[in-house]
Amino acid sequence: MSYKCSRCKRDVTLDEYGGVRCPYCGHRVLLKERSPDVKEINVN
Repeated sequence: MSYKCSRCKRDVTLDEYGGVRCPYCGHRVLLKERSPDVKEINVN
């Protein structure tokens, strides 16, 4: 799964044992990338 560091804005891929930390700057806040697809919800 792809994440983006909120401090250095670099793409980060986490492995199972790497923990939640940017390997480039060490920041612990990672943002999950959203898909570019637009979902429509039917409201009745």
